[in-house]
Amino acid sequence: MKALQLTELGVPSDALHYVTDAPVPEPGPGQVRVRVAAAPANFPDVLMCQGLYQDKPPLPAVLGIELAGLVDAVGPEVDRWSIGDRVIALPELAHGGFAEYALAPADQLFAAPQGLDAAQAASLTVAYQTAWFALHRRARLQPGEVVLVHAAAGGVGSATVELAKAAGAQVIAVVGGERKAEVARSLGADLVVDRTIDDFVAATKEFTGGRGADVIFDPVGGDTYRRSTKCIAWEGRILIIGFAGGQIQEVALNHVLIKNYSILGLVWGRYRQLAPETIPACHVELSRLAAEGSIHPVIDSRLSLAELPQGLMRLAAGDTVGRVAWVDETVDF
Repeated sequence: MKALQLTELGVPSDALHYVTDAPVPEPGPGQVRVRVAAAPANFPDVLMCQGLYQDKPPLPAVLGIELAGLVDAVGPEVDRWSIGDRVIALPELAHGGFAEYALAPADQLFAAPQGLDAAQAASLTVAYQTAWFALHRRARLQPGEVVLVHAAAGGVGSATVELAKAAGAQVIAVVGGERKAEVARSLGADLVVDRTIDDFVAATKEFTGGRGADVIFDPVGGDTYRRSTKCIAWEGRILIIGFAGGQIQEVALNHVLIKNYSILGLVWGRYRQLAPETIPACHVELSRLAAEGSIHPVIDSRLSLAELPQGLMRLAAGDTVGRVAWVDETVDF
């Protein structure tokens, strides 16, 4: 089969190798093989290429932590899924979505919602579930509250903008550059701030009459976090999603005390490990929102498998809006 194999550690363009003769994986007990129709690139894929992610699959490995496709084969002890089922999946790390065929645990497959193409359906898990758990389980977002979203045109950021709007919040989207600002506006953000020319702290205070944002979604860290503390509302919540800016900040707890705000961490993958029963309900809600047209995953590029390493390089450089995905047009999804 065609696949991108991680055979050495390094940047994606060096570490990932396109092959046409990789063995087709066989599903074991409790596993399902999926014919991949699309698989988006994610920042953890970049980190795994470099050996910097907490999970380190043995080499050679096929990465790609989410996908959409058709059930191709089922292993022993699998009775829920049938060949031909249209699914989205969270595959095994070493047999991921960057190949024609992937393996996934049967309990990590979900029915693909109608109304989305393969790239959009494949993008409905990691980014949207991260955003949903952040806003609803961690921050307990309420209608009418103000949500400030950093990196709002990225994969997780764009999902957060859409889900916050669907929940009845007002959204301040912080982006870098006019191209990304256009995406944020198209998603329905109430205020778009281009951080390259404007100060998001001053803009947020002006928009809220000096009160600040009730919820701040921060996947960037570093100075972005420190400046966010200057525009968080009293009893607000700052969501720590990651440190894409490359710097892990220190926290001034005296400031947390004075303004009575909360700092909330989120690693969505931990829910898969420690509270897996929460995942299906979130998928049902996301499918409902997709069916009614409230969410539309933004796809930056649909690439061939051989082109995907360069797509991962663009993702690592912050030069994408929404998602970059490899798509197999021969699969009738």
